[in-house]
Amino acid sequence: MNTYPNESEKERPLLEDIRLLGRILGDVIREQEGEDDFALIERIRQLAVADRRERSSDEVPLQRLLEQLSGDQTVTVVRAFTYFSHLANLAEDQHFLRRREVHERRGEHSRGSIAGALEALRQAGVDNGAIVRMLDNAYVSPVLTAHPTEVQRKSILDAEKTIAALLAQRGQWLEQSRLDAQPDARLPGRLADNEEALRARVTQLWQTRLLRYSRLSVQDEIENALSYYEATFLREIPQLYAELEKRLHEPHIASFFRMGQWIGGDRDGNPNVTAQTLRYALRRQAAVALRHYLDEVHALGAELSMSERRAGVSAELRALAERSGDDSPHRDDEPYRRVLTGIYARLAATLAQLSPGAQPPRLVQRPGPAYAHAGELLADLQVIAESLRSHHGTALLSAHLQPLLRKVEVFGFHLTTLDMRQSSDQHEAVLTELLQVARVESDYAALDEAARCRLLLQLLGEARPLRVLDHAYSDKAQGELAIFDAAREALTTYGPQAIRHYIISHTESVSDLLEALLLLKEAGLVQGLLAEGARAAIIVVPLFETIGDLRNAPGIMRDYYAQDGIARMVLASGAEQDIMLGYSDSNKDGGILTSNWELYVAETRLAECFAELGRQHGSAIGLRMFHGRGGAVGRGGGPSYDAILAQPPGTVCGQIRLTEQGEVIGSKYANPEIGRRNLETLVAATLEATLLPQRREVPADFLQAAQQLSDASMAAYRQLVYETPDFASYFFNATPVREIAELNIGSRPASRKPGQRLEDLRAIPWGFGWGQSRLTLPGWYGFGSAVAHYLEAEPAGRDERLARLQQMAREWPFFRTLLSNMDMVLAKSDLALAERYSTLVPDQALARQVFAAMAAEWQRTVLALTQITGHGERLAANPGLARSIRHRFPYIDPLHHLQVELLRRWRAGETDERVQTAIHISINGIAAALRNTG
Repeated sequence: MNTYPNESEKERPLLEDIRLLGRILGDVIREQEGEDDFALIERIRQLAVADRRERSSDEVPLQRLLEQLSGDQTVTVVRAFTYFSHLANLAEDQHFLRRREVHERRGEHSRGSIAGALEALRQAGVDNGAIVRMLDNAYVSPVLTAHPTEVQRKSILDAEKTIAALLAQRGQWLEQSRLDAQPDARLPGRLADNEEALRARVTQLWQTRLLRYSRLSVQDEIENALSYYEATFLREIPQLYAELEKRLHEPHIASFFRMGQWIGGDRDGNPNVTAQTLRYALRRQAAVALRHYLDEVHALGAELSMSERRAGVSAELRALAERSGDDSPHRDDEPYRRVLTGIYARLAATLAQLSPGAQPPRLVQRPGPAYAHAGELLADLQVIAESLRSHHGTALLSAHLQPLLRKVEVFGFHLTTLDMRQSSDQHEAVLTELLQVARVESDYAALDEAARCRLLLQLLGEARPLRVLDHAYSDKAQGELAIFDAAREALTTYGPQAIRHYIISHTESVSDLLEALLLLKEAGLVQGLLAEGARAAIIVVPLFETIGDLRNAPGIMRDYYAQDGIARMVLASGAEQDIMLGYSDSNKDGGILTSNWELYVAETRLAECFAELGRQHGSAIGLRMFHGRGGAVGRGGGPSYDAILAQPPGTVCGQIRLTEQGEVIGSKYANPEIGRRNLETLVAATLEATLLPQRREVPADFLQAAQQLSDASMAAYRQLVYETPDFASYFFNATPVREIAELNIGSRPASRKPGQRLEDLRAIPWGFGWGQSRLTLPGWYGFGSAVAHYLEAEPAGRDERLARLQQMAREWPFFRTLLSNMDMVLAKSDLALAERYSTLVPDQALARQVFAAMAAEWQRTVLALTQITGHGERLAANPGLARSIRHRFPYIDPLHHLQVELLRRWRAGETDERVQTAIHISINGIAAALRNTG
């Protein structure tokens, strides 16, 4: 559809794919909508390119044209540019995989790959034994969460997955033809067939609605998340382990990498999550795991057709065959198949027991008893494996049996560890009611912190429950208590890995932790805190979110472990303590620089605190940081590899959990091969962050400079956001945040309370709104003022201070990663487009004042980055991403221009449903084009 000058040879396949998909999309639009609409779309694209080139604030032809569009034309145009963004993403993903394959064929190990990490460790003198020992005690877990930024429907994702596969197939044929000495006569026909298949899928996309007509339920979100297990995690995670074993020359490494999930258990601010949704999530998770195992066992039956007359078997396998219940004369001499028939029958019975109503993929010939737990299935499969190894059948292990063994180890019958989360104020409300009814304390909420802790510890040490039988508790209390009861049932039914963590949002005191423990005790999940055998079946996890919370975190944890019985209980329960760190709210509270710095400081002090606890108790309590990262840089987003390596020294130690949220889940894991690469990145970064020798301690002057920068940055940020009168009015009018809240893209409300107070708005739509308006404010605001203040604080020493910042950027991963992320965010920002959004603010005097302040800070931040890095152009160190953004501008810009015009119409009272539809589609398209806006 349009050409790109100055193509490099390695870019050419990408641009060819983009042109191909653009041409096919154009043909489909002509066919479906007519030549006039196609011409209109092209005219808008050309005017948008001209507008970007001229950057004129005068009335331009593009604006006049957009104002004249009918409702139907508007929807068609927005859909066209949105779908092009989706297709460009697919082309870029395939190009990334192609480039990585080229590097691997050359023997070059990419940053973030397992091979690259192991090579770096070997060069640093770390031997394989040390790596294996570290993995024996490691725990790495990406955690999928449901948040209202995932704007893609599963129908769209499925069609795009097929397009990606067709592009990969096409690329392989073209690459092979370049390598072959003789041209393949079949190639033109293959390419033509491939293009027709692409055309069919693009037609499907065009005729499929982008938007949901009804809001997602929690059950819908659960099903969406489970689709990634079926497509990617169940297949790719065993391959990840296999690569590690191959490169480490180890027959088996510990199952340290496991998936986590919040969907169905996270009820913080989401009244739609209940005991019923928790049970539904666990049933469906079990069904996905077990149906997958049933398919794998069936495939094994086709492979393991060996006759006992041709190959011997172990006595254990023969005994298992005799107990299988398979007495078919056709398989009398095929003991492996008989064993697998019995395993299939037992798995089918397990499926019926753990997920009532779920059906096995194939009929069961003779029923068998259900497995009591996944360990029994694992034992049966190991009997098969040992028999093959001891009877010349080792070659038969790798295709299905070895991966299946690993799957059962990692996924069990629970599939993924489901976290529970609730806000501390909800726990307080429930306990206030329980204590009042039990006549223990008439007004618990009125007690001070010391009195609360004394009472809670006393109750944790008592055997009796607080609940009074047959009392009619409030619906709120009943609902909360039912969740805890459902968790107890889950551990009994699905095993101890089904639920491991209970997360407390807004942890601000020791009593917040003790309250959660007491509610867990009510459900039988904590036993006798002061007794010798005190145990907790679930890890209580504080979530420190705001700047104040992060600063208080080490003191809270120190005081918590000083409470009588707490350390003893944790040590007896596995000696694990997760602490969750909130990136989103801390950023919304204090800005990008202060958020990152306070997280760094909190992690460092928490690690020191737990080292001290270990010395006090003579036994280490393993500290695991759980990073609540979002998609946007302002919410902790950015490359995971760099983020993990930027953690303070001594805080990873083979232990890390981190959230995967919003549209990031789809972009990382919808394509299985890209999913595998992203999973590898987490492992590679954890290995390097844990085992690479630290070059040196972070210099004191670096830490002092960071603190000074943080103080100045937070002051500048809060002056704009919280101290500028009516700033909230600017935000709600100059971004589509109100319209985002109307999208049917998640089960959770956008705000904690109704109204337009920034304090009540969730950090997710806060970041999403700024991303849509291309100001991306949470990802950079305050840094420019901070650097200017730091350099000007001592004019005589300005050069020395600048040199220090430059040294920090070169030598300190934390600071370098922070600058890199801001660089990326600024590259995706656009002041001219953001200014267009400011015209939507009714009070134009306010709009001019606020926008002028933001534009000035943007300029200061760009200058600061240039001074520190020496690069005047954004993304100078990341040319691939720079090219990606450049390629997208002609297609993103029209969506922004259209969105502004549509918002103006809708807010002026134009009630045409097509206008609202087009707004929502534009939100989808911009999110897809920018890729990490949520």
